[in-house]
Amino acid sequence: MSARKRTQSSVEPVIENRKARHDYSIGETLECGIQLRGTEIKSVRDAQVSLAEGWIRAEEDPPSLTLHGVHIAEYPPAGMHRQHDPIRTRRLLAHKREIVKFTRLVGSKGATLVPLKIYFVRGRAKLLVGVGVGKRKGDKRADIAKRDAQRAIDQALSRRR
Repeated sequence: MSARKRTQSSVEPVIENRKARHDYSIGETLECGIQLRGTEIKSVRDAQVSLAEGWIRAEEDPPSLTLHGVHIAEYPPAGMHRQHDPIRTRRLLAHKREIVKFTRLVGSKGATLVPLKIYFVRGRAKLLVGVGVGKRKGDKRADIAKRDAQRAIDQALSRRR
């Protein structure tokens, strides 16, 4: 028998933290799971999430990653008594060796763990975490100038065709 491909009836959302790429130079990344409650996963599927203020704490003993400051909106159809706290601390799920590795990377001066993206893999919510080093004002200006120059080049090439 051949394996059937499963088709998704609905398109799962991808929630990105665009502010993180603007404020930080992102180095290594890690995909990890998020421990969510029932009403939280429904709000994530509705794309009612804000990653902009989020940050991640890594602890080496015992190895753990926790997500702080991410706002996942309440899910109104669940009713008043079954709601979750929108800005609660959430546990991230990753292998022990990965947690230890990222804890050591964050130990360097100026490095922090930043949530970059929430997306779904086979029906499960995943969080892309990056090691970020803060950009200075000049670095941000250089990135903006580079992006504007590339946009001008692309426009000139499209006009030429």
